[in-house]
Amino acid sequence: MSQAVQQPMRTDGRSAVLPPRMRRWQRTFWRHRSLLVGSALLAIILFGVAFPSLFTNRNPVVMNIRERLQPPNPIYPFGTDQYGRDMLARVLYGGRISLVMGVAPILIAAGIGGVFGLIAGYYGRWLDAVMMRVMDVWIALPIILLALAIVTALGPGLINIMIAIGIAWIPYYARMVRGIVLSLREYSFIEAARVIGLSDRRILARHILPNTIAPLIVMSSMGIAGAILTGASLSFIGMGPQAPTPEWGLILADGRQFIRLAWWIGFFPGAAIALTVLGANLLGDGLRDWLDPRMRL
Repeated sequence: MSQAVQQPMRTDGRSAVLPPRMRRWQRTFWRHRSLLVGSALLAIILFGVAFPSLFTNRNPVVMNIRERLQPPNPIYPFGTDQYGRDMLARVLYGGRISLVMGVAPILIAAGIGGVFGLIAGYYGRWLDAVMMRVMDVWIALPIILLALAIVTALGPGLINIMIAIGIAWIPYYARMVRGIVLSLREYSFIEAARVIGLSDRRILARHILPNTIAPLIVMSSMGIAGAILTGASLSFIGMGPQAPTPEWGLILADGRQFIRLAWWIGFFPGAAIALTVLGANLLGDGLRDWLDPRMRL
């Protein structure tokens, strides 16, 4: 009997089972430094926000007047505020609200704006003209002012501020998706789908919508940064969640009167906002380079 030749096992830690396409994506991923840095930064922030009890066991809203305005020290790494509340706990728990206030409005804007863009770009003619003129008027208003007007009409609060920011971002996604659809509908595979009798709904769902997902992901990752800033700005002026709820913009507003006496009250939530926005922008920039095949030529 012939003896089977045994192949030596790979022990260098490399993946020998990944298909070629996955290996190409893996190599491309590791080449983009902005994608790596942004992903790592956001991963650290999300871990701290998701598991704050690993870093502090204090309640973010419980007051302790005896410990008020304590500077950063081994017991209170981020210090305490004017009511003796632990700033580390307030920053970590406040990040939950701030991140939700950044993600939820973008989901609203991407969903509604994407539908508007699909309809306007695919059907064109008078429908496109009417919808785009409305979007032009909509987009002419600054996001922060439009969101402020909507929150003023609806009243302050977390839900209202997310609705307001989402509505303010809709035209940007609508125009982006419309531009993609205008280009796609002239391609031969769309013409072929029409010729074989596919309905407009099926063409939009099966052939056009999947080609808008990657640009939507890239724009949404960058939009989250803008939504977080807008939400923090509205909370700073008292239009967002109300005290004693911990939220980065609201914590900044509470600490502005103590900026000379207790710099840490405003510094740490401000640094959290800055790092989150930086991470989201780096992630979006890296995703654009990673997902756009033209950037890999």
